[in-house]
Amino acid sequence: MSMRLKIWLVPALLYVLFFAWYTDFGGPLSDDEVDHYVAAMENNGRPAELVAFMKAFAKQDTGRQFLMVNNIDMNENPPDVEGAEPGESAADLMGRYMAHMIPALLARACHPVLMGSAVYPSMDLVGIEGAENWDQAALFRYKSRRALLEIVTNPAFNGKHQFKTAALEKTIAFPIETSLYLSDPRLLLGLLLLALTALIENIVMSRRQATGHP
Repeated sequence: MSMRLKIWLVPALLYVLFFAWYTDFGGPLSDDEVDHYVAAMENNGRPAELVAFMKAFAKQDTGRQFLMVNNIDMNENPPDVEGAEPGESAADLMGRYMAHMIPALLARACHPVLMGSAVYPSMDLVGIEGAENWDQAALFRYKSRRALLEIVTNPAFNGKHQFKTAALEKTIAFPIETSLYLSDPRLLLGLLLLALTALIENIVMSRRQATGHP
């Protein structure tokens, strides 16, 4: 095996492993999978209208990743919630919710893409009332609809969503499938590994030539 091949082999294997973990190759959800998740939601006591909504979402699956767009307005005076200490702030309650969600997301190659605080009221508002003010915005990447359904149908999720609901004055969250996504980690990691490996190859081969090695 040549030195050049050895240099490129390790980053290539690392990238393949990451790509395989980060990408859902299962394709669109099958009817059996949809029925499984619907049954799980029903067994968890989810409202019938929510089950029907999520079933339609699952039936329309394309098998692709998606981003969840979140506009968030925090509740300045959240109610007391079972499972939390009396008088906890919205940030405290959201922290309880995210303490469950973040590990569940990361375990399935899902993660935050960006988070930020609003610096001014809505600058373009058409056809909607009461949406002038928001506190935060966030994007979350989901590996697939399958991954989302695995999270929300897990019995461990029961009782956690109430923390998020109490923490919010209002919110809008909707999924999008990207046509342009330049921050996809598969692209960024590929470019980074390509650049670093090319640099390492150049240094190693230059030193070998300087010492008379082929």
